[in-house]
Amino acid sequence: MLTKKMQVALNEQIVMEFNSAYIYLAMAAHFEGENLSGFAHWMKLQYREETGHAMKLFEYLHDRGGRVELQAIDRPVSKYKSAREVFQTVVDHEQAVSASIGKLYELAAKEGDHATMVEMQWFIKEQVEEEKSAGKILEQLKVVGDHGVPLMMLDRQLAARGS
Repeated sequence: MLTKKMQVALNEQIVMEFNSAYIYLAMAAHFEGENLSGFAHWMKLQYREETGHAMKLFEYLHDRGGRVELQAIDRPVSKYKSAREVFQTVVDHEQAVSASIGKLYELAAKEGDHATMVEMQWFIKEQVEEEKSAGKILEQLKVVGDHGVPLMMLDRQLAARGS
């Protein structure tokens, strides 16, 4: 059985994951408006991943006898100056999510909740991949810039990402 404190924290993480999904969907819409369909495709896949993360926590909470209490999510930013700005935002956001998951792990350890510690290990590992992936694209954008043929080549590369 989950403690009340752990249940509240897991519900807050569900909101953060759904908020992440909404942010990525807004970024996909931004890129569609900029005719960068490869970048939009990448963001749509991120949207699906983040929704999956939220649902993984949703199911976990129920499996442990907890109660999911959905909360409002924030309206995301819808316009950006450049692809580089978008990916800097992604990297910063993923680092914030990683920190939040780290705090959940620490709370689970403090509460002696070994099952939640194990569950959070999956999320910790996932966040390493999330930060790596977004960081790599950000570094590529720093090299190629925000216009011209190199950007279009990167767009094409991102369009090839599988689900």
